[in-house]
Amino acid sequence: MKERKMSGPTVTPSSEYANAFSSINERPVDDISIEFFYKPHTITLLAVSIASVIYTAFVRDESSIQENIWSGICCVVFFFLIISVLTFPNGPFTRPHPALWRMVFGMSVLYLLALLFLLFQSYSTVTEIMYWIDPNLRNFHIDMDKEYAVNCSDISFAKVWSHCDIFAWGHFLGWTFKAILFRHAGLLWAISIMWEITEIAFAHLLPNFLECWWDSVILDVLVCNGLGIWFGLKICKVLEMREYKWVSIRDISSTTGKIKRAILQFTPVQWAPVRWLDPTCTYMRFFALAQLVVFWQISELNTFFLKHIFEMPPSHPLVSARLCLIGVIVAPSVRQYYIYVTDPNCKRVGTQCWVYGAIMVTESMLCIKNGKQLFGQAQMCNVVVWLIIQILVSVGCVYGVVAYHQYFARWSQRGSASESSRKDD
Repeated sequence: MKERKMSGPTVTPSSEYANAFSSINERPVDDISIEFFYKPHTITLLAVSIASVIYTAFVRDESSIQENIWSGICCVVFFFLIISVLTFPNGPFTRPHPALWRMVFGMSVLYLLALLFLLFQSYSTVTEIMYWIDPNLRNFHIDMDKEYAVNCSDISFAKVWSHCDIFAWGHFLGWTFKAILFRHAGLLWAISIMWEITEIAFAHLLPNFLECWWDSVILDVLVCNGLGIWFGLKICKVLEMREYKWVSIRDISSTTGKIKRAILQFTPVQWAPVRWLDPTCTYMRFFALAQLVVFWQISELNTFFLKHIFEMPPSHPLVSARLCLIGVIVAPSVRQYYIYVTDPNCKRVGTQCWVYGAIMVTESMLCIKNGKQLFGQAQMCNVVVWLIIQILVSVGCVYGVVAYHQYFARWSQRGSASESSRKDD
């Protein structure tokens, strides 16, 4: 008797790889509530854009050269973001709208291009560009003679409380955001502890890295970072347990319900739990996680070296804008990296993650190129020891997490086996 062949589309390995990559690089919208916001309006957008440019180009005052340059730059950025909405991928996210994440990708490309341009300029040219953007930066200089970590043995409640400033809240909120991104306590604690070691290793180059032991261990690691990690993971737990049932806004009759549904458009479509490691993970996955921990330290270091080498105060709008931009770029980048590491069908890293990797490397090269005098004072012994510790702690952390999962998996199997034997008896 002949075996009858089942009809239907044949799924080839290449199509599986393509589907896995498209899900992280340009994820389609699963449920469209209002079709108007998801239909293409390219002709309308082109007409409105050209009309806006014609009006501003012919009506505005052109007496100031600086205003003319600023207007031209803003127009270039405006049109580049429009092209981003039309052509660039939206990545793994679709809420609140794919156009937003296409603009994020466009801004990341613009930032990378700006970094590459600055990389081929001299230090004096870069500083002159910054002074042109903000002339007040000419009057700011980092005080290298300022003393940090003074009288560490003098501990009092008032002194500890005085350190709970805006930067402490920044630590807490930053680690809450990182916990929402990584969603793994082991990796988060490894990055947190490694950052304190990083501060010790580079304190001879960046004096503001010097901290009292109680400030570093208690306030930073345990209080600010620890509470931020705990709070972020709690948010993830709540979002994982939530039941996602999306109703079209047209099917809601009450005004309050429509407003609530509109607000929920800014929440995730779903919240999938992540599992960076499991007991059967491969060596490549093991290496990729250790690499993530090291790269994260380099990305954090870029923030401090950039504002130190080019002398910007921590509260300057350029510093804040870069942190906000990196924050929104990192969100889809980490998700793409996670899928690339954990999904065997995904053979390519997402474009947003690729661009972020290029940004991280370019920022580091910009710091090294323009900070030759600073890095000439580097104690190579500290840097080498830091690299060794980074690698050992990263590998040790990943290995420990794998062993932890294996241990609990073994105990859960024993528990289920004993429970089944009891039922049989």
